[in-house]
Amino acid sequence: MPIASDSGTEPVPEFAAWRQGVAGVLAKARRVDASELPAEPEKLLAVTTYDGLTVNPLYTRRDELPEQPLPGQFPYVRGGDAARDPHRGWFVSQRFTGSDAKAVNADIMFALDNGVSAVWLGAAERGVPVEGLATALQGFLFELAPLTLDAGPAADEAAAALFSVLDAYEAPNRKDIRVSLGATPLTSLFAGSSAIDLDGAVALAQQAVARTETVRAITVCGVAFHNSGASDAQELGAAVAAGLEYLRSLTDAGADIADALGQLEFRFAATDDQFETVAKFRAARRLWARVAQVCGAPAFGNAPQQAITSAAMMSQRDPWVNMLRTTLAAFGAGVGGADIITVLPFDAALPAGELEVSQAFSERMARNTQLLLLEESRLGHVQDPGAGSWYVESLTDELAAKAWEFMQEIEAAGGYLAALQAGLLAERIGATKAKRDSDVAHRKTAVTGVNEFPNLGEKPLSEAARAESGFRYGAAFEALRNRSDAYVAAQGARPQVRLVPLGPVSENNVRVTFTTNLLASGGIEAVTEAGPSIAVLCGSDTRYGTDAAAAVAELRAAGVTTVLLAGPEKAVAELSGADRPDGFVTARMDAVAALTGLLEKLGA
Repeated sequence: MPIASDSGTEPVPEFAAWRQGVAGVLAKARRVDASELPAEPEKLLAVTTYDGLTVNPLYTRRDELPEQPLPGQFPYVRGGDAARDPHRGWFVSQRFTGSDAKAVNADIMFALDNGVSAVWLGAAERGVPVEGLATALQGFLFELAPLTLDAGPAADEAAAALFSVLDAYEAPNRKDIRVSLGATPLTSLFAGSSAIDLDGAVALAQQAVARTETVRAITVCGVAFHNSGASDAQELGAAVAAGLEYLRSLTDAGADIADALGQLEFRFAATDDQFETVAKFRAARRLWARVAQVCGAPAFGNAPQQAITSAAMMSQRDPWVNMLRTTLAAFGAGVGGADIITVLPFDAALPAGELEVSQAFSERMARNTQLLLLEESRLGHVQDPGAGSWYVESLTDELAAKAWEFMQEIEAAGGYLAALQAGLLAERIGATKAKRDSDVAHRKTAVTGVNEFPNLGEKPLSEAARAESGFRYGAAFEALRNRSDAYVAAQGARPQVRLVPLGPVSENNVRVTFTTNLLASGGIEAVTEAGPSIAVLCGSDTRYGTDAAAAVAELRAAGVTTVLLAGPEKAVAELSGADRPDGFVTARMDAVAALTGLLEKLGA
């Protein structure tokens, strides 16, 4: 409802004039009269997210919401820690997955000396042997840097080894030692990855409660849903539902609700959609605070949040662009209030050494991404800098409501485990993934360097890199590029398609450029000389009306087997038979399907 002001019921007196200006611009762009536009023309500029939320082009005082309580106060939307050190900001984390305990120890010490302030350590099948944990953590100051373990099914063994290290460690205030044991049984079930079982996680939590340090046994890993294609609300809703399942198991085992809440932390993916990422972390805190409130323990509803930059948004092609993606993601997570952030190296989607740069370089770039945000941009100096933004507050509110709705759907199905076994989670998330895949394939969603602005001149990937699997937004286009790389290895050149410009450059340049980039996204080189068996006519619609038939006939006479036209079918609606092009290249066609067909015809 609009908030009243001194000027009457309209809180933004200038809004009508702005709307009129929008109508004028849109009418001109669409070549219609302004009277033909809807009463609220600005809605033509609105964007709909994968959660069905509408992002408006402008937010004003009309969208103002009540101010949220200060950081550290329920419902913790603005952050869980009212006294966070502004000179530190969030904790800068790095993952260590090596198997040589001494080498890992050296890497940890080096990273801590160069800006890292939290450690994410792989153990057992995911890193150092359990018996090597003491060596890997030698010299580690537990009270200064939070430690997260990732030992998969060996989480109990790794915890026992870590507790032995902690028992021999002296600290003035043992509560300052923050440790996460990283048990993820429920979310790993969805992801199909190995993990300790639920009973084992509950037993770990019971041990953790008895410790004098601040130990949390269970990580609710929303990243498992994100990496399968979930929307933001689905990631949050499924994570909250998993959190509820953990609470029930812990309290059924005898834990009181405060202790049970104290054993959970959350991990979410941060993407290059910075505003959705900001809203996601803020909304997540509100959701879990509400759960704690309903459970009768609102004061314990502030669960720590870990963020990791999305692996799904990363690309193998033009991977240097990943530095920009992870910067935006880290910015969003930091502004959104994440407690610990891990930035993936820009070449994380590729085998080590694929780009002929050292692992140390990749890790330094990831580390410095956060340090620049903290030390130069000073993002950590302000708690919840998005607070009061009409856009951020509205998006937070709507995202939280949508996520709560998805959690309720899971609960209505019998809870997390029941919904998982019934296939509800896979079905809902799969539908979102299919929609996103379609948007990428039709190039409605751009993946820079992959389906937009591809660099066909970059060095072909190795066989090992082409064999790398995993869900990435641009995977379908990367698969096409892999076919092209294999063709290069066998034939010594890229598969080629001939472009045939019609008319002067001023007429054909736009479609020549568009077609060149489209072909390159599938690993196909555009050439202007004769030779290829496939050709694309590029010109204006007017030029097609006069020259297309003759050009098609000439190309067929020259032995070209497939003649395409860059533009809409209606541009040559009057042509038929042999004069008619074999297909059309348009901006919103299914590019993956079209390029796949071209590669097949070219023998790639």
